[in-house]
Amino acid sequence: MVDVARDESQEERDDRNLAELLQELRVAGLGVQVLFGFLLSLPFTNRFTHLGPGQRNLYLGTIVLAAVATALLLGPVAYHRLVFRQGQKERLVRAANIMAIAGLATVGLAVSAAVLLVTDYVSGGLTAGLITAFVTILFAGLWFAFPLARRR
Repeated sequence: MVDVARDESQEERDDRNLAELLQELRVAGLGVQVLFGFLLSLPFTNRFTHLGPGQRNLYLGTIVLAAVATALLLGPVAYHRLVFRQGQKERLVRAANIMAIAGLATVGLAVSAAVLLVTDYVSGGLTAGLITAFVTILFAGLWFAFPLARRR
């Protein structure tokens, strides 16, 4: 099957789609690596002992979300390495797309949880809730709702 708009075969399309996806994952991966690194360093700071039990549980949830996001965003790279030259590029692109979307959703949740952790520590209460709600809605809107609405 040939794509008339691009005049490319299915194999060429799969190659292009994979290259584009891997480039996008480089950008997203860098962001989650920075967040994960920040979160990994927190318990080793003097102020970490000042966190309450709820904040510590939030921290644990946030670091788990960041780890899951890292796994999902790096999953396509590992998949590609393991099926390299096995004639599975179309399957790889489909699976990598699912992992990337799930990874982005998880990154959004991890960032939102990190914002909640910091804002709760700094000011707490309503301010933390409002700021976190704004950030969460921003991620959901820009990363999912807007693109999906424009897709139709």
